[in-house]
Amino acid sequence: MAKPEKDSPETRLARLILNLRSQGVSDPGVLNAIETTPRDLFTPDLFQERAWEDSALPIACGQTISQPFIVGLMTQALGVEKRDRVLEIGTGSGYQTTVLSKLSRLVYTVERYRTLMGEAEARFRQLGLTNVITRFGDGGLGWPEQAPFDRILVTAAAPDEPKALLSQLKPTGVLVAPIGKGPVQSLKRYTGDGKGGFTVEVLTDVRFVPLLDGVAREL
Repeated sequence: MAKPEKDSPETRLARLILNLRSQGVSDPGVLNAIETTPRDLFTPDLFQERAWEDSALPIACGQTISQPFIVGLMTQALGVEKRDRVLEIGTGSGYQTTVLSKLSRLVYTVERYRTLMGEAEARFRQLGLTNVITRFGDGGLGWPEQAPFDRILVTAAAPDEPKALLSQLKPTGVLVAPIGKGPVQSLKRYTGDGKGGFTVEVLTDVRFVPLLDGVAREL
């Protein structure tokens, strides 16, 4: 009996986008950015068959490439506009970075693992991205020299309110980050009120690797 043919990457991608829509990712720009970002490029060889699944997958240095739904949800919550300068904390594979680059003017991204930084930079070159600026360092410190930012996205769990990062946000800017010390965190959106304060919304429960304090790592 012949084995059934595997779905093509195009079919898997179409299924993924429909799945994101059904879960509430409705922003056309965000969906288009995800649809035109080749997730298989960011997925380790061992997990290539799962590149278009709506699930997080392991990458080097004990980190993960985020679930597409979470990428879509966080990006949508950020409300990125074409002229925005965005700070991303935790480059990882570079998948989320690439999605952000398609929606904004500039993305400044910080990664604490040298291995991940180098691999992500190679992917950015392969994709011809010209609006991504990388930095090897402690993401918890942000990027003070380039502040203030219109938007800040944190892709690792901060134990408490990320005050250092909030201080680098424009008065009416938006920061989206998972907050919490346990295995499950609250995804929160901080929106500046223009007067130095913030409106805080809890969006959903998430699971992220922790945002570690300390020096960057030569791994």
